Amino acid sequence: MHLKADVLILGGGFAGMALAVALDRYKISSVVVDTSDPVKMLEKNFDGRTTAIASSCWKLLQAIGLDSLQDKGCPIQTVRASDQLKTPDLCFKSSESTGPSGYMLENRYLRQALYEATLAAEHVTLLQPAHAVEVERHHDGVSATLEDGRKITAPLLVGAEGRGSPTRQAAGINLTRWNYNHAAVISTLFHEKPHHHIAHEIFYPKGPIALLPMQDEEGRHRSALVWTVPRQEAEAVKNLPKQPFLIEVSRLTGDILGELDFASQPVAYPLSFQFSSKMTDLRLALIADAAHGIHPIAGQGLNLGLRDVAALTEVLVEGRRLGMDLGDAILLERYERWRSLDNFTIAAGTDALVRLFSVPGPMASFVRRIGFKFINRLDFIKSFFLAEARGDSGKLPRLLTGNSL
Repeated sequence: MHLKADVLILGGGFAGMALAVALDRYKISSVVVDTSDPVKMLEKNFDGRTTAIASSCWKLLQAIGLDSLQDKGCPIQTVRASDQLKTPDLCFKSSESTGPSGYMLENRYLRQALYEATLAAEHVTLLQPAHAVEVERHHDGVSATLEDGRKITAPLLVGAEGRGSPTRQAAGINLTRWNYNHAAVISTLFHEKPHHHIAHEIFYPKGPIALLPMQDEEGRHRSALVWTVPRQEAEAVKNLPKQPFLIEVSRLTGDILGELDFASQPVAYPLSFQFSSKMTDLRLALIADAAHGIHPIAGQGLNLGLRDVAALTEVLVEGRRLGMDLGDAILLERYERWRSLDNFTIAAGTDALVRLFSVPGPMASFVRRIGFKFINRLDFIKSFFLAEARGDSGKLPRLLTGNSL
């Protein structure tokens, strides 16, 4: 069996499926090849994480037709950050004119919405579970052969398989990477007091701890916990008995939300940084974690991937309208130029934050709080940081503004 498409997408995670659905709206066909079993992937306990979706990326999800998410996300109206609960803290409050800085969304809802949209798309073929055993890129096109013998050809290959992307490795694209001495212990918590749509992040030398607002469930208030701990302590922290775990979370967060209880059991994920030397090659474009993976301290990981999707979609749609080959080097160069600086700036800034707040000692803490006080007094700096958090800075792809192409 021989399949032909405009774009071959290897990897059917959030970014891969979002790209396929976005391209479908402009009649650009794609074949998505993903190794996941859809039955297991859609189980409630497959991935219990919750993700902060920046407001611009939320507009992208709406623009590509994911209407089922409308009531699933919890708006983030205010972000408060402090150094070890000392004063002053930083407070970023969204205005009515700009709307929320973002939305907290359970991964399972986004995965379900993208899967359903992919199946419903007229110009998308989803092959799952499937595995490409041979991928070739030539000057006149790309091809992939699957385990079952099926062959797919297209003008363009998109690598979207995540941090361990075989496509990136096969292309020989260099990668800068290092492991942080951190792991994120993640859980969902019920709590006594309402969160008032406030995201709290408290920085400690061992790592930050964050409480992020979620939609109430069964009349109970909920927040997502992201507790960064030294990597060697992650298993011990994750496996703490319920009461010691919750007591320590309450202590570290200043008992902000009152009495706590588990809504989901804790899991731990090691944290690392990686950044590819380039995002394109001969008839190849990398998106999302295949190109860059960052620390979750600022909640920008998935958002960078969705910004890649928005930019690549716009480049390909405009290229098609001009009658260009979708694998043309000119189009890929435009995508690379559009996304590389933004990705590097966010990645470098996130890494700098990790290192800045990891410096121990009272003098370092004092200097950080002086910085907080300075920022609080300058509205234009706070506006800049809010724009970055919303994903509104720089030249935006039109999908990130909620508009059609």
